[in-house]
Amino acid sequence: MLHYETLMTIEELAGYLKVTKRTIYEWLKQHKVPAVKLVGQWRFRRDKIDDWIEKQEDVTYSNAG
Repeated sequence: MLHYETLMTIEELAGYLKVTKRTIYEWLKQHKVPAVKLVGQWRFRRDKIDDWIEKQEDVTYSNAG
């Protein structure tokens, strides 16, 4: 079951990832970050973001070797 307290806004996600809101919007345009649009506003599930970060780490390390 999805708990709404696990949903983050763009502002919260930017703070969580320590990037600007502009960066989040760019990632959304490029379909790089997992997101859902609810009632016209973007929301991000913390567990999906954490999984996405781990996948980014795997790509970075596999490209470095």
